[in-house]
Amino acid sequence: MVRVTTTDRRTALRAGAGLAAAGALAAGCAPHGAGAHPPPAGTAAPPTGDRTPAPTPRLFPQVAAQITHGPRDRPRVALTCHGQGDPALADALLTVAEAHGARLTVLAVGSWLDEHPGLARRILDGGHDLGNHTQRHLDVNAMSETEAEREITECAQRLRRLTGSIGTWFRPSRAARASPRVERLARAAGYPHVLSYDVDSLDFTAPGAPAVARKVLGEIRNGSVVSLHLGYADTVAALPAVLEELHRRGLRAVTTTELLS
Repeated sequence: MVRVTTTDRRTALRAGAGLAAAGALAAGCAPHGAGAHPPPAGTAAPPTGDRTPAPTPRLFPQVAAQITHGPRDRPRVALTCHGQGDPALADALLTVAEAHGARLTVLAVGSWLDEHPGLARRILDGGHDLGNHTQRHLDVNAMSETEAEREITECAQRLRRLTGSIGTWFRPSRAARASPRVERLARAAGYPHVLSYDVDSLDFTAPGAPAVARKVLGEIRNGSVVSLHLGYADTVAALPAVLEELHRRGLRAVTTTELLS
């Protein structure tokens, strides 16, 4: 039985200032969830100084154009996060992961980065992967070619402006898999692979932290790519129990780049 203990919840609460106030479930990136808010008129400049270099997309010739999982013969998994929602919850999830020696893959919504530009560097400086989850988090598969291209390239431009790179991965918004058109447009924008997943935590349904942990731990195995969200308190509260059980099973939570390398 998976247990999310009081200690787990305290750990999550300590991880980010103001987490309790943010627990009202800020808008996440579920396929049926609300879209991101329009960007503000001005965008703050990114932090300066010595920073982790921003990686660029890599071609993995042995891997399909749409990735659902990594190698099944190695004890590694990738925890991937649809990136929008309250920044305190985002920072809390990153902090919990780092405290357990885990690294995440964050697919960021461009308008979210417009509102919270410092999070791009926060993600990279924590050793995590950062990628593209479209500009406005609309149903990209249902768009015309021109609209879909704009959604992908505008988010890529935000990432490049903030980090010097378009990011490591692309994931379509409001869909687990990209349509052939969106896959082609992503490749043209510089993303050789579309990142899907084989384990859906369903955290965007707000089922409670124990249910999130049970869902993930009941399905995860070597090579799994797990879908999580930054904008939900349940996810933060569940993560310590998930990571502790992964450690017990001998599974390492790594970036998607490391999973496939």
